[in-house]
Amino acid sequence: MDYGHDLQFGTFITPRNSPPRAPVELARLSERLGYDLVAFQDHPYQPRFHDTWTLLSYVAATTTTIQLAPDVANLPLRQPAVLARAAASLDLLSGGRFNLGLGAGGFWDAIEAMGGRRLTPGQSVDALAEAIEIIHGIWDPDVREPLHGGDLYPVRGAKRGPAPAHRIPIWIGAYRPRMLRLTGRMADGWLPSLGYLQRADLADGNARVDDAATDAGRDPRDVRRLLNISGGEGTEAIAALALEHGFSTFISAGDDPAAAERYAAEVIPAVRQTVASERARG
Repeated sequence: MDYGHDLQFGTFITPRNSPPRAPVELARLSERLGYDLVAFQDHPYQPRFHDTWTLLSYVAATTTTIQLAPDVANLPLRQPAVLARAAASLDLLSGGRFNLGLGAGGFWDAIEAMGGRRLTPGQSVDALAEAIEIIHGIWDPDVREPLHGGDLYPVRGAKRGPAPAHRIPIWIGAYRPRMLRLTGRMADGWLPSLGYLQRADLADGNARVDDAATDAGRDPRDVRRLLNISGGEGTEAIAALALEHGFSTFISAGDDPAAAERYAAEVIPAVRQTVASERARG
């Protein structure tokens, strides 16, 4: 299965605050090594982590080319109209390097402890759909009418703007059927983690995303397939994920600079060559 996207590789950094600058230095190293993307977990209830948005802004200011993303933003603790303005602002300040990973939430005790609302699984999917509409509405200042939300995010007359520097893609961390259908209907990318999936889940997830995209009048190829991986996978495994399941962005976890260097020197070039050769033959 080939969705027609070029291969990209990223690093997935846990934003621990000890030593304080370690996530920043690893992000800068990733840029020097030629990674396409650096992504950070977003767990605002975790006191051992830097705040993700503060860290993203700091990294944006100390890099020049690498793409940036939360992986994924904790929507229950990130009000969508405010999140949209923060995303557009960071995209403008970074020269169009921001991408928005979004998650519906999951650790509800911790979310509630930080002042967020506890939602049922169904409500969390509905909230995500409302949030995506609000975010796109904020990013479209050419529309003159004030913005209005829904039952879960009842914004009433919010002003639109600013527009981001580029069309910010929204990537959804989705696993269950309703979330997968929402991804196909509304999102620009499917961003699960391999550690939470069986191999059969990859084909099933792709099929659900594709069917929902088609039903919504979209081309399934418009939904990029991204995958968080452990960083321990070899060339053959990653190439198979690209060639057999259509994943084109691989974000490897790990906070070890030496491992990031080995991966950039050994795995990434080999995967690119293997995939390019197979595509040329096929």
